[in-house]
Amino acid sequence: MMEPIFRVKVPATSANLGSGFDTMGLALSLYNFYDVLALDEPGAYKVEVYGEGAAELEKADVNLIIKSYEQACSEWGMESPGLTIRCLNAIPFYRGLGSSASAIAGGVMIANALREDPLSVEELLPLMVRMEGHPDNIVPCCLGGMVVSCMNGTQLRYVRLPSPPKEISAVVAVPEVHVSTKDARQALPAQISHEDAVFSLNRAALLAASWAVGKWENLTWAMDDRLHQPFRAKLFPGGEEILEEVKKVRGCLGVAISGSGPSMLALTHGSPREVAEAMCRLFTKNNLRSRFFVLSVDEDGATIEKVAEEEEVVA
Repeated sequence: MMEPIFRVKVPATSANLGSGFDTMGLALSLYNFYDVLALDEPGAYKVEVYGEGAAELEKADVNLIIKSYEQACSEWGMESPGLTIRCLNAIPFYRGLGSSASAIAGGVMIANALREDPLSVEELLPLMVRMEGHPDNIVPCCLGGMVVSCMNGTQLRYVRLPSPPKEISAVVAVPEVHVSTKDARQALPAQISHEDAVFSLNRAALLAASWAVGKWENLTWAMDDRLHQPFRAKLFPGGEEILEEVKKVRGCLGVAISGSGPSMLALTHGSPREVAEAMCRLFTKNNLRSRFFVLSVDEDGATIEKVAEEEEVVA
């Protein structure tokens, strides 16, 4: 197998965690790897995709990695050499686990690696957020950990919260059904009551504060909300039942829709087995096949590793 010039490693992310709607996101230990194998003439691309999304992503003109790479190069006024890229994808596609954020991060970091004066990951964030349209996935994807992000026009502010103890795991149940971001947005009401706004606000504050000081027993309340989950959970079979029932399972700290769904995320303390089985059992009860991942919090975010000397592999 051809050795890459460099490899970009990008984690999955789960946005919202319930009450942190469009604000909070968590990096997870599930990764896509983007290997740059060779450079070529501008516009000449070859993309090999293995794993998730292989059937959809091998055409360069629809591949978000190539699009974000070219956009970053254009932003910086630099030529964009053609690329031969090998994508090793483990992040499920269209399942609420940040696959688009991973592609944007990968493309921009590839462009950055070809700069004469590469920027830090923090300096890349405003461009990536502009490409993604919102910060809740892309910021933890790049920085790792649990991040609270906020936009004011084009300005970005964020805070990375402390890491949870190692015995806390994230169980992600992924059903065999798609929920488009468009449908997930359209499912939300134009207005909510003052009561529901207060409910969601105090849960979001409790989530951030509890995570910051390690009050994990608060997450059962803190991951609840009335802004988006009651509406999005109706878009796929089993969603409502999982939100209601899984929080009662031994070892479950809290449960939420991952991003806009349909994947479901539960944070667990101790053995995650009972929680994982309960989530998948409820999907099966609703005639949906599913799989699950038991993950930890990724602490490093997106990283780049030089593997071979560029002179040896440039076309």
